[in-house]
Amino acid sequence: MAFSTSGLGEEEHSELANINVTPLVDVMLVLLIIFMITAPMLHQGIEVALPKADAEPITLRVDDPLVISVNRDGLVYVQDEPIHPSQLMERLAPLLEARDEDAVFLKGDRELPYGNIMEILAILNKGGVLQVGMVTEKPE
Repeated sequence: MAFSTSGLGEEEHSELANINVTPLVDVMLVLLIIFMITAPMLHQGIEVALPKADAEPITLRVDDPLVISVNRDGLVYVQDEPIHPSQLMERLAPLLEARDEDAVFLKGDRELPYGNIMEILAILNKGGVLQVGMVTEKPE
């Protein structure tokens, strides 16, 4: 705080108009580091080696799409939850009813035989899921 004296002997108090930005910068740097660490963890589904294809991306109508992943060993996951293929539609039915969009995205490992993916597509088709998007990576 700064003090000034007038000619009459009265003291006037004037506040310092500068703001201390050091705590603000510290908080912003901590938030930046937190977001840099957590952002890669926000992808959905199980990590699979996706096939490469040069295709146009599908426009999403929802922020949180329903993702089915099939890893190299043929294990099926709904979001991050492992599930037996025979119980796939039992698990998907309540999830699809809660959404206004009935599209499902299928992530299959590139080393997985084509027949395994076709089995999952057949299960989805029999269960009434007609909008299935195949997830791929862009070629380098």
